[in-house]
Amino acid sequence: MCKLIRSGAIPILTLALFASATASLFGQHTVRDGQRDFDFEIGTWKTHVKRLTQPLTGSTTWVEYDGMTTVKEVWNGKANLAELVMDGPEGHFEGMSLRLYNPTTGQWSLNFSNSKSGVLSTATIGGFKDGRGEFYNQEFLNGRSIFVKFIITCGTLNTCRFEQSFSDDGGKTWELNWIATDTRTDDAGVETASSSKIDVSKLSAKERDGQHAFDWEFGEWRLKVKRLKGALTGSTMWTELNGKVEQRKIWNGRANLAEVVAETPGTRLEFLALRLYNPGTNQWALYFASSNDGKLSVPMFGEFRNGVGEFFDQESFNDRMILVRFLFARPSGETGHSEQAFSKDGGKTWETNWINTYTRIK
Repeated sequence: MCKLIRSGAIPILTLALFASATASLFGQHTVRDGQRDFDFEIGTWKTHVKRLTQPLTGSTTWVEYDGMTTVKEVWNGKANLAELVMDGPEGHFEGMSLRLYNPTTGQWSLNFSNSKSGVLSTATIGGFKDGRGEFYNQEFLNGRSIFVKFIITCGTLNTCRFEQSFSDDGGKTWELNWIATDTRTDDAGVETASSSKIDVSKLSAKERDGQHAFDWEFGEWRLKVKRLKGALTGSTMWTELNGKVEQRKIWNGRANLAEVVAETPGTRLEFLALRLYNPGTNQWALYFASSNDGKLSVPMFGEFRNGVGEFFDQESFNDRMILVRFLFARPSGETGHSEQAFSKDGGKTWETNWINTYTRIK
């Protein structure tokens, strides 16, 4: 369910902002505690979107969409997940934003995706000041480097406005290309974004099987973790943790979020795993994060075959490039097993360093 964290759409959206100013030229930084900044948005909203069709081309043609956004709390407010479903002249759209708080910098990272791409965009990073959220990054549009600005303002507790702008001149001028206006609605009796449907009859058998590969995991689980101390050092010392996992469905199963809490005496660990399905490749992308720093890991890619999910990536560990493998197996409907292993020889040999065993609660 959780991965060992190593150190270290909604359209294109990493230009870093400083979290706070120094008291003097040589003073110390004072980081504002902003981990509750998004509390205002938890709940269900009616969403109206205006989108400029061809940004940075001189276009004045806008299209409009109507839909619904649901925002749910993660890690007691230190993260949250926003799901957007809307319809307009260009058809049906499903998007999501995973927001993660970094307590060291006092900043938030906004990570966007949509149900067609199955991958996250480059994080947009920033924070709130005087009730206004301002976030930036650097990306490419039509092969050219641009800056992206994302602004969040709320007039009342029941209305909010989100704007995205692009700049191709280093931030001297900005062109607005996305406006979303949200109005809070009563949750009761409302179809949420995560309950959206697609026409399953139009999917191939492989797509139908692949996009629901994690359905068995939805719900709550008791978790027992074994973690190897000192991976790739010859260590044989293991530590154990006990915890709980809650698995949430996104886009009717084509994505999901696992929230993990594990504890030992005196230690509490909070992780999450975001899984996104790509219908074009029939593969899943797995992203991991810890509440300690609010940063997403390098994505792992893979799929399930014969009841076993196998996912891989390449990343740096102790300043050396290694391969990482993560496996899922479901022995029965009430139990599950997953494990992580590292390889420093290109996959010839693997050392397991993290083992999860879980039993269903509900």
